[in-house]
Amino acid sequence: MTTSPPLGGYADARFAPVRDVFARLLASGAETGAALAVTYDGTPVVGLHGGWRDPGRRQPWAPDTLVNTYSVSKPVAALCALVLVDRGRLGLDDPVAAHWPGFRAGDVTVRHVLSHTAGLPRFPVPRPAAAFGDWAQLTGDLAGAATEWVPGTAAAEHALTYGHLVGELVRRVDGRTLGRFLAEEIAAPWRLDLGFGLGAADQRRCADLRYGDPQWPRVTRGRAGSLHAAALDNPTGALDLSVVNGPLWRGSEIPAVNLHATAEAVARLYAGLLAGGVLGGVRLVGRDTVAEAVRVQYSGPDLMLERPVRWTLGMQVDDDGSWGMGGLGGNVGFADPVRGYAFAYVTGHLAGFERVDALADAVNDVIG
Repeated sequence: MTTSPPLGGYADARFAPVRDVFARLLASGAETGAALAVTYDGTPVVGLHGGWRDPGRRQPWAPDTLVNTYSVSKPVAALCALVLVDRGRLGLDDPVAAHWPGFRAGDVTVRHVLSHTAGLPRFPVPRPAAAFGDWAQLTGDLAGAATEWVPGTAAAEHALTYGHLVGELVRRVDGRTLGRFLAEEIAAPWRLDLGFGLGAADQRRCADLRYGDPQWPRVTRGRAGSLHAAALDNPTGALDLSVVNGPLWRGSEIPAVNLHATAEAVARLYAGLLAGGVLGGVRLVGRDTVAEAVRVQYSGPDLMLERPVRWTLGMQVDDDGSWGMGGLGGNVGFADPVRGYAFAYVTGHLAGFERVDALADAVNDVIG
């Protein structure tokens, strides 16, 4: 059995220090299976993968290994809705109920949903893990729910509900599920290896998630009785390896948290947004739509994350001006418009973001 961590891929000579950091993370055991991709000034400059797909360390991480990226999913789900906005089929200030008959919260708009200010941060009816496979049940629960605050007046990351709210809007307007819309309207034209609701062949490419620390689920869930814990715990199982590594999770569309992707795909998506909505000569959305998508829509305390957040339409803006989204366990995708690069890190090793910080610092040191 292989015990030393395999390392593959490329890094342009200028970005050799980034490769060195990635290699050290693997050698130290801080990382056991992951991939990193960086696109600078429109050109791929880093595409590394290393470690193993499985906890038993028998299957090396490959260039086409898919992994569950948790909330890295949310901007991808939002982009599906923004494509419809760009085409004039959906308005950001449309009431959700105008497109979704039976949606009780009549003062919730599309903009509120995309910016995490809709007031529906948790599913209202307790459900078991099996409910992740029942789209109609969960969207029905949301349709009948009352908001927890006046929409637009507060924010809380809609940890598990976000994808069902966005996805049902897309389905009501377009007729396709969010997973199919993503595959046909975004992934295919932009050549992105990612998706919601994987088929059997793609599930065989998936890395198994594993805990970097046995206490990771408890620490990640947060205080008992908090909105943070409540938002993550219903339906049950989002932090349970027996659920997230299983075929029901991988084969279902849970667009807030179960995008399965390669690092290259996530970095390419952000590179396209950084270029104003065009990638490989294919324009997906207009520059004005991208500009509105990355504009801060809400700035203030986030009731679920319990810290200040600047929310755009699906992403967060950091102090350095970069925009993107992190996912539980250390996954992240973002664009830095000041330095001109797109960055993605996807991992099967559920731990903190220290790995991302070290790699991003190395990229920033190279670029200056």
